Amino acid sequence: MFDIGVNLTSSQFSRDRDEVVERAFATGLKGMLITGTNPEESDAAQQLTQRYKNCWSTAGVHPHDSSRWTPEVADTLRRLAQMPGVVAVGECGLDFNRNFSTPQEQETAFSAQLALAAELKMPVFLHCREAHERFIALLTPWLDKLPGAVLHCFTGTWEELQECLAHGLYIGITGWVCDERRGLELRDLLPFIPAERLLIETDAPWLLPRDLSPKPSSRRNEPAHLPHILQRIAHWRGEDVQALSDMTDRNVKKVFGIDF
Repeated sequence: MFDIGVNLTSSQFSRDRDEVVERAFATGLKGMLITGTNPEESDAAQQLTQRYKNCWSTAGVHPHDSSRWTPEVADTLRRLAQMPGVVAVGECGLDFNRNFSTPQEQETAFSAQLALAAELKMPVFLHCREAHERFIALLTPWLDKLPGAVLHCFTGTWEELQECLAHGLYIGITGWVCDERRGLELRDLLPFIPAERLLIETDAPWLLPRDLSPKPSSRRNEPAHLPHILQRIAHWRGEDVQALSDMTDRNVKKVFGIDF
């Protein structure tokens, strides 16, 4: 098992980060990808890859932080993206749900990061929420210049899934699918994601699976909960847990060009 989305730089892990990582590997994880969401977090994520074995990171600017995009930020990301342990550009994309940065600012930062990934021949780690049409329009011209593209934390519709798959994207699934209130539509889509395009993630410390039993005392999610997410996904897809785990591991190695 490999967790492709861990926000390990979050302040929620500041007191017990070593223990969180230790618990994750004790549950059977083989590795994790630490998400970078702005220059400072991307730098911290890269440093953590040097601290923990079998951890890699991304370097990028999340759509929420797109208002901060400047040529200096672009230079910082270019430098970070070429450092040891960094294997993808992102988290980048569009989020029209909250618009913490304006749509225009988001599009500027997203397009610039796609160009950077193409320049460096690196895969992209993507975010899209309530912005599918524009997201696909901006992404499509770059896809033949990128070695891979992962849509992290997919929560879209059937039609959006089909278009993402048609464009060759890998699909990241989180514990959102374990939520009986808002994850049922996504749960129904699971069997239609080809196994060779599926990736699994916790998005910790967020999106704690609601169907954990016994329920944790804290609402903080951890990468140690990835086995539960994998088991539930395998159940709803009607697949063997180990076979699905092995397949998603192969997908990680292929898209990010890493070995573990």
